[in-house]
Amino acid sequence: MAAIHIVHDRAAAAPRPTQISLSGVRKYFGTSGFVALDGITVEIPQGEFFVIVGPSGCGKTTLLRILAGLDHQSEGRVDVRQVDPSRPTNSMIFQGDSLFPWMTVFDNAAYGLRMRKVAESEVIDTVRVWLERIGLWRFRDRYPHQLSGGMKQRVSIVRAFVNDPEILLMDEPFSALDEQNKLLLHEELLRIWEATRKTVVFITHSVDEAVTLGDRIMVMTANPGRAKALIDVPFERPRNVLELRHKPAYGELVYDIWEQLREEVNRARQLEGSAS
Repeated sequence: MAAIHIVHDRAAAAPRPTQISLSGVRKYFGTSGFVALDGITVEIPQGEFFVIVGPSGCGKTTLLRILAGLDHQSEGRVDVRQVDPSRPTNSMIFQGDSLFPWMTVFDNAAYGLRMRKVAESEVIDTVRVWLERIGLWRFRDRYPHQLSGGMKQRVSIVRAFVNDPEILLMDEPFSALDEQNKLLLHEELLRIWEATRKTVVFITHSVDEAVTLGDRIMVMTANPGRAKALIDVPFERPRNVLELRHKPAYGELVYDIWEQLREEVNRARQLEGSAS
């Protein structure tokens, strides 16, 4: 069975080397031959914020699970270049609430470091820095049921960054939030990402979110999932979310991407209707 090939980077000094390479990746399930992904080929440089947008059922989450090592492609090749073998290759932030309900904010944030057997003094120092950075240090002893939805997702983001992975995989992390909290978390995520420049693969249904956050956007087709378009986001960093959305070029890019996507969304609806 195909799997991810970890390539240890012996040329990390090269400018923006490819960190993730997908070549002809296909995924099908069972004897039915249902094809979720069909021939995905793309290269993602180290430090890029790469966004995937597509209709429901196009295989976005399946692709992310393959990158996380939670699933395997049926055909094709996945290469992930690891720069520092002492660090985790990736951390994943899931849609909705993924915190451990029996753990405090501090213990949730510290989970990855403790699993790696990092010295407790370093755990305390590192978690404190990150919780202070995101404004949650005073909530360190609270449990998830005592937090708002936005605060829970901030803890999830902190937990991923605290663990210091080379790659962050984010599966619609803000989809359950109201627009106000979503806007604040976009600003928070951009601020943290600017400071770390980790490689990010981010899934969303929202074209606005894709343009606000991404360096490049891959538009996927309705099932079976293929790469329909790769679009560069031309806006400079750092980005102010509200200022960005006032620019005419922002609206034009959102419109252009939606034009690429609309046909696929309609086709996905037709497929759902024919299957019911």
